[in-house]
Amino acid sequence: MGHYVMRRVLQMIPVFFGATFLIFVMVYGLPGDPIAAMFGDKAADPATVANLRHQYHLDEPWWKQYLIYMGNVFQLDFGTSFTGRPVSEIMADAFPVTIRLALVAFFFEIVIGLPLGLLAGLKRGSFGDTSVLIITLIVISIPVFVLGYIAQTVFAIDLGWVTATVQDSTDILQLLLPGLVLASLSLAYVARLTRTSIGENLRADYLRTAVAKGLPRRTIIGRHLLRNSLIPVVTFLGTDLGALMGGAIVTEGIFNIAGVGNILYKAIRTKEGPTVVGIVTVLVIVYLVASLVVDLLYAVLDPRIRYA
Repeated sequence: MGHYVMRRVLQMIPVFFGATFLIFVMVYGLPGDPIAAMFGDKAADPATVANLRHQYHLDEPWWKQYLIYMGNVFQLDFGTSFTGRPVSEIMADAFPVTIRLALVAFFFEIVIGLPLGLLAGLKRGSFGDTSVLIITLIVISIPVFVLGYIAQTVFAIDLGWVTATVQDSTDILQLLLPGLVLASLSLAYVARLTRTSIGENLRADYLRTAVAKGLPRRTIIGRHLLRNSLIPVVTFLGTDLGALMGGAIVTEGIFNIAGVGNILYKAIRTKEGPTVVGIVTVLVIVYLVASLVVDLLYAVLDPRIRYA
């Protein structure tokens, strides 16, 4: 098991450097001068511009800028935004908010998506199966921003059950509605993926053997069927946790949540390169850690994988 984990960790190293390198080049390779954009329509003093470009290493070749940035990252220094505020402070304020929102959305994916998929998979062709397919197809067809505005109008404005915007991001109850909206698309995919995986394994030889042995239905479903059917679902859930954090821009905008998505959107609009690169670097780490956890869960669900 130790060698299995070590191989996965070593594979993460080139992925991390490759991903951060591409992000860095794309952000700082965008047309336009971010230093000049700081002054807007006002004429900037050339000496001041040169000093700022030197301060942010923009007068260095791009490859040297990347090496300087990575050297600082390993010291947990993600640079300073063009407004003078350390990027680490910006992320310290934004990431806890988005993590809470993503965990709420992830909770909905598991407690709603998995049972719906299990019900549909075990009762294929039934009314429940057809209902799950129709409902999930409708959810997939509706854009997230439309679903968000519908949920906001119905539950906040018309019914008054919740506030239209999140007033306190530390209050989990206020994050339930935006969390459900954020999880809606992934929830539908989890349900459909679970249904398909269970349907395939129901026809497998090992399951017919378990039934022929006379094992209890609970044991057949819990120990044999679910354990093998959850492998593709775990893959999706593991990678989706990072996607929820990075893809919360629309949801955070609708519900006025000052999280990573909101900060990232504003940073892109204002060409705040250090903020964009710093946030995306952390998101890359989140993706890699989530992938590692998924690989470890593979080995738990199917011991044959660790010996492959």
